[in-house]
Amino acid sequence: MTTSRPRTGDTAAHATEVNAMEARGTEARGAEPGVPEASGTPTAADDGQERLRRWRLVLGGDVADGTGTGSGTGSGTGTGLSGRDTAMDGALAALYGAPEQPRAGRERSGGLGASAPSVARWLGDIRTYFPSSVVQVMQRDAIDRLGLSTLLLEPEMLEAVEADVHLVGTLLSLHRAMPETTKETARAVVRKVVEDLEKRFAGRTRAALTGALDRGARLSRPRHRDIDWNRTIAANLKHYQPEYGTVVPERLVGYGRASQSLRKEVILCIDQSGSMASSVVYASVFGAVLASMRSISTRLVVFDTAVADLTDLLDDPVDVMFGTRLGGGTDINRALAYCQSQITRPAETVAVLISDLYEGGIRHEMLKRVAAMKASGVQFVALLALSDEGAPAYDREHAAALAALGAPAFACTPDLFPEIMAAALEKRPLPTPDPG
Repeated sequence: MTTSRPRTGDTAAHATEVNAMEARGTEARGAEPGVPEASGTPTAADDGQERLRRWRLVLGGDVADGTGTGSGTGSGTGTGLSGRDTAMDGALAALYGAPEQPRAGRERSGGLGASAPSVARWLGDIRTYFPSSVVQVMQRDAIDRLGLSTLLLEPEMLEAVEADVHLVGTLLSLHRAMPETTKETARAVVRKVVEDLEKRFAGRTRAALTGALDRGARLSRPRHRDIDWNRTIAANLKHYQPEYGTVVPERLVGYGRASQSLRKEVILCIDQSGSMASSVVYASVFGAVLASMRSISTRLVVFDTAVADLTDLLDDPVDVMFGTRLGGGTDINRALAYCQSQITRPAETVAVLISDLYEGGIRHEMLKRVAAMKASGVQFVALLALSDEGAPAYDREHAAALAALGAPAFACTPDLFPEIMAAALEKRPLPTPDPG
């Protein structure tokens, strides 16, 4: 008896991907050129056929799954595919048509083969037939399911991939093994992603932090445009005039424009263990943006069981990323000890630890250092991740211990990071995301 075989270990997830592709309309569905769209209201039969077609793309079309076209009885005479649908099905089958293969030690039998040219052709196909968001999912699945990481060391494949943060993380973990012929191509791929991230975040980050620094320069005789009305009203509530329903502002509170002189110091302390790859990418970009602001002194430190100060590379976040060494153990205590030694103005310093908190060093010493930094006036921020994926697996005991010290640990998306930093610079409560 033949059983249907889903293309992935999670049929529902990939059904969602196909549905997302379908929602893009005939361009994503691959309507045949020159064939006009059907007019009128779709019938129940049309809906049923379309639903069967989607399941055919998801399940792969074996006879017993009710969507195939092979000879047999019962529902085995279901729907067939034609035109671009056939090509899309072939691209899906190359990746999901065989069980996941071991990454090393055994011969791989996946449909993509073991050569960069065949993978490059497949990458071109999926970029033709699927939207970018689905392409990136399929690329990650190809790396994970078929052990294609080693093929990323070949220039022709790198030139064909859809670059994203996850691919950059994979390249960073492999870059020490790359042949010289591949390194420049890899840097070009990483630079493209970095430029896209800088366009997305740089302007908003500078605006948020400049505003925070401006508000820190309080004035007792501000010009009208510099009046902080919330603080002015709070300071003059005793002069409230009930008959007029207003407050008489006898004392104005304002904020001036921050000078170009050094006002704040920021230390980014980043865990470079393999699970933190996306966080390293985003933190490198934000570190470069902060370093470009003259009124903020920025230091970037990465660590595993050793500590590396990459501050001198902050002019170029690509250099920062290729200066990291993803993988290995974790010694948070050693990293915080180094950061602590670099603090010269505690009351004007924000220290940001980005780590999943799996400590391989001395736990109680780590917590003592955090407590000492906070007691000296340092604003301490603990981020479990700086990425779009939400909270990773993390050490809950250490997170609870930090929270007890007044430094709650939470995951932060790149979109929220400028607001987090602005709040830390102003020494106001952090806008932590809702749990869950």
